[in-house]
Amino acid sequence: MTRRLRLIITFFVVIALVLAGRLAWVQIVWGPELAAQAQEQRARIYVEPARRGEITDREGNQLAYTMQARSLTVSPVVLREELREQQDLQMRIDGEQEGMSETEINTALDERVEEVLETMADEIPRMIEDSGATTDEVDSEEILDKLHADTHYEVLVRNVDPDVAAEIAAEFHGVAADHQDIRQYPNGAIAENVIGKVSMDGQGQFGLEAAGDSVLSGINGRSTEDVSTTGQVIPGTLRDVVPAVDGADVQLTLDLDLQTFVQQLLEQAKANSGAKSAEAVVLDTQTAEVLAMANTDTIDPNGDITAQLERGKDFENRPISHPYEPGSVAKIITAAAALNEGVTSPDEVLQVPGSIDMAGVTVRDAWEHGVVPYTTTGVFGKSSNVGTLMLAERLGEEKFAEYLERFGIGQTTGIELPNESSGLLPPLEQWSGGTFANLPIGQGMSWTTLQMASVYQALANEGERIEPRIIEEVTGPDGSVREEAEPEHTQVVSPEAARATVDMFRATMQVDPNGVQSGTAPNGGVEGYQTSGKTGTAQKVDPETGAYSNSQYWITFAGIAPADDPRFVVAVMVDEPERGVMDGGAGGQSAGPIFREIASWLLNRDNIPPSPPMEGQLILQAQ
Repeated sequence: MTRRLRLIITFFVVIALVLAGRLAWVQIVWGPELAAQAQEQRARIYVEPARRGEITDREGNQLAYTMQARSLTVSPVVLREELREQQDLQMRIDGEQEGMSETEINTALDERVEEVLETMADEIPRMIEDSGATTDEVDSEEILDKLHADTHYEVLVRNVDPDVAAEIAAEFHGVAADHQDIRQYPNGAIAENVIGKVSMDGQGQFGLEAAGDSVLSGINGRSTEDVSTTGQVIPGTLRDVVPAVDGADVQLTLDLDLQTFVQQLLEQAKANSGAKSAEAVVLDTQTAEVLAMANTDTIDPNGDITAQLERGKDFENRPISHPYEPGSVAKIITAAAALNEGVTSPDEVLQVPGSIDMAGVTVRDAWEHGVVPYTTTGVFGKSSNVGTLMLAERLGEEKFAEYLERFGIGQTTGIELPNESSGLLPPLEQWSGGTFANLPIGQGMSWTTLQMASVYQALANEGERIEPRIIEEVTGPDGSVREEAEPEHTQVVSPEAARATVDMFRATMQVDPNGVQSGTAPNGGVEGYQTSGKTGTAQKVDPETGAYSNSQYWITFAGIAPADDPRFVVAVMVDEPERGVMDGGAGGQSAGPIFREIASWLLNRDNIPPSPPMEGQLILQAQ
């Protein structure tokens, strides 16, 4: 073998060894990383959204449900890479790269990819607009910005008609028509303060939608599949399939018809009276279920949210989140405690002066009078601050504080809704003489309207307070009913004391032609029925002086219907009314007429038999 031949053979052997080594290096060292990159480029993860559960009222009427639509989505980083590969391949096929430098090729590829992105940004809005399908406003510049994003997931357009979305996905490489759920609120603003709403991403933002998000939302499913560089699915690559678990359906205790009536009535009352706001809660006396929970200025989630916010509408649920001083409506706690402790009786005659001094604090009645022989019934029927404090002194501070705790004052009710306030109640160790001169007459503490209703529910339910509840039933996607925790029960006073208190507070709505035996809300009663309740006028604190205002008030009323066979409790608050709540400003500055209208509607709707006539009149003032 000649020397030259040996050199040639050696050369080719070296070349072969180098190539073999290179191949081995690529396969063994780089192989796993390259395979992973290839897999990442091919793999597509698809999310199957879980269906969000429905929210219904106690009769099954829909309050919130989900409608199917599509979202146009894309992976901008992957899309641009794939478009670049497509354009590079096309240039090679067309022979356009011949004689071009690498820099010129890269520049040409960038320009071609940008042209495709701009076409997509222009054509997608046009196709949606031409279809006439209802969707969110589509902006070409916004779409182009998203196509340029350095992310792996962007939503180009939401709420697209499924057929239009499928057409766009077929037209443009890399665009997917993802399943999307659109939350519908068929009753507009009705009960929206309770229901709340979901965000564009399907997450609960307010109300029950937020508090019950984990129950309603379910668990999304997902799967993985490989696609070619042209976006075609590679058969047989489906894997890692996890099915979606739909959310549970929630049935509320709300009565949609009643909620609608109450909400409309409150809006009318606000307009008639010139008040800042109004709110009301209706409870079932035997179960403490919330039948209605309403306030004014509730937003309509189907309308222009921004415009409504500018007009003062909001998502607030004030009956549980905005406490206020209850005023004389709170005197029923003093009355019930005094009867339960046996320190008075409904017919006891008290010689009530026009004022009383308690630890250096002088408290007067709202009207000037000398010593008047009011019965205990009359003290509360006439709403005498002095008489109420005379009875509170018999109880003493510690015993009175005990009853406040029993009735749940200063505590949240545990309602299954977000942002509930506990109100405000100073602890006993911080009381002064002035504190005990205020609390028994409803000043110096704050309640929510739900807490007010809860107090009256306890007395209407033979002295047993039940924590209010608004969720009737939760049904899982498999049809199973979730077991709900039993609400806490507290026997605050004896059944006898509770019945005596309810009977005594019928005096509030008693009418006497001579006025002597009339209560403070003669216009609050319901014809043909015995009703029981209490008015309240609570002075607000003037922020400039720090003292109680003589012109700004919370007007409250809580009542029980019928009083002889309690079925419903209605609690109402009107904030700073300028005149009466009825048409034309009639009805006086009292929330009693609102109670009357709600109670009348309920008693008529449910065909509650009329009450037996009362035997004579309750004696409010001894003769």
